[in-house]
Amino acid sequence: MDPRDTRSSYVPLPTTADEAAAAASAASSRRRLNVLVGATSSLLLLLSLLGAALYMSPHNGADHEPTILKSNEQAQPSKLKPAVSRGPSDGVSEKVSAVRGPAGSFPWSNSMLQWQRTGFHFQPEKNWMNDPNGPVYYKGWYHLFYQYNPDAAVWGNITWGHAVSHDMVHWYHLPLAMVPDQWYDINGVWTGSATIGPDGQVYMLYTGSTNASVQVQNLAIPSDLSDPLLLHWTKYEGNPVLTPPSNLLPKDFRDPTTAWFDNSDSTWRIAIGSKDDSHAGIALVYKTKDFISYEQIPGLLHKVAKTGMWECVDFYAVSASLSSANQAIDTTVLATMSNSQDDVRHVLKASMDDDRNDYYAVGRYDAINNKWKPDNAQIDVGIGLRYDWGIFYASKTFFDPVKQRRILWGWIGETDSEKADIRKGWASLMSLPRTVLFDVKTKSNLLQWPVEEVEQLRLNSTTYNNLTIDTASYFRLSASRAAQLDIVAEFEIKNTTLEKAVEADEEYSCTTGGGAAGSGLFGPFGFLVLADKSLSEQTAVYFYISRNSNGSLKTHFCHDETRSSKATDIVKKVVGNVVPVLSGETLTMRILVDHSIVESFAQGGRTCITSRVYPTKAIDDAAGVYLFNNATAGSITAKSITIWEMGSSNNRSYNGNDGQP
Repeated sequence: MDPRDTRSSYVPLPTTADEAAAAASAASSRRRLNVLVGATSSLLLLLSLLGAALYMSPHNGADHEPTILKSNEQAQPSKLKPAVSRGPSDGVSEKVSAVRGPAGSFPWSNSMLQWQRTGFHFQPEKNWMNDPNGPVYYKGWYHLFYQYNPDAAVWGNITWGHAVSHDMVHWYHLPLAMVPDQWYDINGVWTGSATIGPDGQVYMLYTGSTNASVQVQNLAIPSDLSDPLLLHWTKYEGNPVLTPPSNLLPKDFRDPTTAWFDNSDSTWRIAIGSKDDSHAGIALVYKTKDFISYEQIPGLLHKVAKTGMWECVDFYAVSASLSSANQAIDTTVLATMSNSQDDVRHVLKASMDDDRNDYYAVGRYDAINNKWKPDNAQIDVGIGLRYDWGIFYASKTFFDPVKQRRILWGWIGETDSEKADIRKGWASLMSLPRTVLFDVKTKSNLLQWPVEEVEQLRLNSTTYNNLTIDTASYFRLSASRAAQLDIVAEFEIKNTTLEKAVEADEEYSCTTGGGAAGSGLFGPFGFLVLADKSLSEQTAVYFYISRNSNGSLKTHFCHDETRSSKATDIVKKVVGNVVPVLSGETLTMRILVDHSIVESFAQGGRTCITSRVYPTKAIDDAAGVYLFNNATAGSITAKSITIWEMGSSNNRSYNGNDGQP
C-alpha cells in the first residue's frame, strides 16, 4: 500500500534518512517480489490472483467491487486453482479454509451470495477481515480495531480497520487506523492490544512484520487524546520496542496482551505468545514503566507441551465470589488481587496455531514468581476447554468500565471457498460481543453470553409453553423472517423417561455420534434452523444425553452442519462438546441466527458453538425453524420457547463532518 494513500487516517512520523531508506527499500523489495513471484516457486499464488482478476472489476484505484450478476444468473466455476495457503509462510496461522480446489464447485447465484451477508453481526463494508485488535472504551465510544485487507477479499496487505459504537450493536465505519508503511511493519500491521494508563494515555502495542519478515512489537499512541474517535495514530519513532529473544524463531513472537499493573515494583506487564524448540506453547512476560523500555521477566508465565505456537494470548482476572460474580475485574489492578483469596481466578487463553481454536483454562497467578497454574491440569490451555466448539479464533477481551464487565470478541472466518469470497466481495465477520464471567456454580469454566444490548434488536416474538414432541418427529415453529432470529428455550425430560436407560452410551460424542439424523435413548433433540420445507437443507442445534457406565448422565450440546447446504465447496461438520448440567437444572439453550452464522449457548453459556452455513434453498422466505426429537426413549417437553425476529444494525460509514459520525 502507498503510505500516502488518503484512505489512511495514520499521520506518519518524520523518519531519519536511514529509516526512510529502509522503508523505501522494503516497499520496493515487496513490489519486486510481487512482480517476480510467478517466476519463482509461488506460481499458485499468481494463478489465484489471475483468478481473482477474472471475477473482479476495477473501481476507484486500488479498491475493487465484485462483478454484479443478475439474481438468476449462475456463477461459472473457475478453472484456476486458488492459492494453496495464505499466512503460514508469512508467519501467521492459515487464513484459507480447507476448501481449496476447483472440483465440485457449486454454481452460486448472486442472490445466494448476497443473502449470506449478516444483518446484526459486525463486518466491514467489503473485503477481508480477521483478528479483533485493541478493543477499548474511550470517551463515550466502544472502539473495535481489526485486521483488514483494504484491497481484496483474501488475506494480505494487513492494515488496521476501525469502527466505533455507543452500544456494540450499531457501528460507524471509520478510516483506516494504521497501515504498513514503516520498515518494522511493512509486511503487516498485525494483532495488538490497548491499555489505558492512569493519566488517560492510550498505549497501543502491536506486532509488526518487518521488511525481513521478523515479528517485532511496536508502540502507537493517539495523535490527539481529545478526539473521542481516535481517528489519527502516531507510531513511536523508536519502534520496535521489542524484538524476538535469541532462543525463539523470528516468526514466533507475536500478539502482545493488554498490560496489567503490578504494585510490587510499580511496573506494567504484558504477555506474548510463542513456542519452544520442543513444540510446546509458551507465554513470556515483559515489564515496563513507560511502554518504551522493556525487561523480560525470567521464566515463563506458562508452558504446555505439544500445543505448538500460541497466538493471541489473553490473560485476565475474574471474580470467583458469589457476592460479586457478575462483576468483571479491571486488568489494571490484576496483580493486586491476591491468589491466596478464593474470590479471584485468572484466565489464560491462547489461540492454537496448530488447530486454529481458542483454548482457555482457569487458574491462579503468582505475580512474584511470574507463574500461572491451572486449577485442573487435565484441562490445561490447549488440551481442555475452548471458548467455542465451532469456528471461533484469535479472540480478545477488554474491560468495559461503563457496566463493569469483561467483553469478548472473536474472529469468525469463512468455511466456503476462496473463490466464493472473491465473488461476493467480502470474507469473515466478528462474533457477537459476549460478556465473560466465572461460573461460580461449577467452579471450573467460564460463562459467555451475548451483551444485553443485542436484545434491543428483538422485534416480533412468538412463545410456546409446555410443548411436547413425540419421538421421531418434528414441528414447524412460527417465524416469518427466519434468517434473523433469537431463540431461547428450556427443555425437560421426565425422570421416568431417564430411568428407562440401562445400557451405557459413554462413547458418544458430537463429532462421532451420527449428527442430528442419528438416534439414541435421549437424543438428539432441539432445533432445525435455516431449514427449507422438505428439510433437505437444515442446520441442527441439539442436546444429546448419554449414560456413563457408572450410571451417571452426561449432556452433549452439538451443531450438525452436514445438511446445512446443498453446496459441495464448503466445509460441513458436526461440532460441539459436553455441557455441565447440575442437579435440579433443566436444559436451556439460546440460538442466534443471522443469515450465514449461527451462534448457540447452552446452560447460560457454559458451552458455546458457532457455525458458518451457506444454504442454497433455505434462504429468504424459504427459510424456516423446526423443533425436533429423535430420542427413542420417549417424548421431550419444551417447557418454554420464545422466538424473536431480529432487526438489523444498519451500520454506517463515517461522514467526516465535525469530527463525529
